[in-house]
Formats: sequence, structure tokens, C-alpha cells
Amino acid sequence: MRQQSLSSKLTYDRPILLSEITSRIADRAQSSTQVYGRRPYGVGLLISGVDALGVHLFEFSPSGVTQEMVASAIGARSQMARTYLERHMGEFETCQRDDLIKHALRALKESLSQDKELTIDNTSLGVAGLQEDFIMIEGEAVAGFLETTFENRAESAEQGTAASTSTGAGTGPANTDATTATQQSAATNPEPTTNTGASTTGTEGENMEVDT
Repeated sequence: MRQQSLSSKLTYDRPILLSEITSRIADRAQSSTQVYGRRPYGVGLLISGVDALGVHLFEFSPSGVTQEMVASAIGARSQMARTYLERHMGEFETCQRDDLIKHALRALKESLSQDKELTIDNTSLGVAGLQEDFIMIEGEAVAGFLETTFENRAESAEQGTAASTSTGAGTGPANTDATTATQQSAATNPEPTTNTGASTTGTEGENMEVDT
């Protein structure tokens, strides 16, 4: 990608369009699926950025298939994050910068098992916009976003403990329902890996990508 960008700048004196560079990467990856003995690419990408036409987000699969998205998530357990993004997609158009970041973080949290949390050690933010150059937010700088996004996390934990105690003291059918729900949750929530990414795009010219 860097080589193609430099080539466009030197040859045509203009930045390459994001759709063009994504298409070239896709063509290269797809050619590996046509020739016997060549190993296909083994990684998917979320390609986001700003060009002369605005803000874009592309999803790239190892087979060479690409598609432009409003919001997307890839990686292990990404379906949970996709479900969140689809459920709130109508809100992205009017979201401000910090709101888009919060949506991306909440989507990413959905991909974790119930006993896992987003922390400054496993979360990084990438932000780009029409009036803002691309920046990476990592380490302690992420703490503020995590606190404002999940500020009611401690309260929810206390409420969950109280509800669990109340259920345990209830009648037989209530206990049975609680056990069944717990078993279903455990069965559908295996341990997450560390290669999940979520990204959202808003019409305010901001593109948010989060990886953990």
C-alpha cells in the first residue's frame, strides 16, 4: 500500500484513491487463488482512510473480495460486534467524533466473553477524519475513552450481583431458568483471540477503527 501510494504521488502528483489501492490489493490476493501451488493470503483487513472523495471503509477478505462498508468488524467472534453495529447503524450519520469512538468500543466489547473487559493493555484506537490527520491512541490515552464509554460498568456489576443473589433465593423454576441462561451463554462464548477489529464511519468526516 505504501509503495502504491508513493508511486501515484511521483507519477501523477496526486494521492491515490482509497478504492483504487484497495482494488489493487484485492487483484493481487485473488490471483493467488487461481494458480495451483500458490498459497492464498491468510489475513483479512479493514482498510479505512480519507481521500479526495471523502471518508471510506473497506473490508478485504483473503480471497480478494472487497466491499465498502458503513461499519464493519472482522476477526474471532466478530459476529457479536457486527450485530451491535447493525443495530445502531442509523445513529452513525449524526454522531460526533467521540460518539463514533464509543460505538466502536462498545461493538468491540460485544465480541468479548462476559468475564473479559477492554483495558489500556489490549485496546488501541485509530482515528482519521476530513479535518484530522490519522492518529493512533494507545496506552494511558485510551483510558479516558474507556472510562466515559463504560462509566456504568461498576454499577452494572453490583446490580448483577444483587440480581444473582435474589435469583438464588427464589423458587425452583427461577433457579432452573437462571442456570439454563448461564449454560447457553458459556456455550456460545468461547475464549476470544486478540485479532478482533471494529470500525465505524460517520458522515461528519470521521472514521474510527478499534483493535484489540
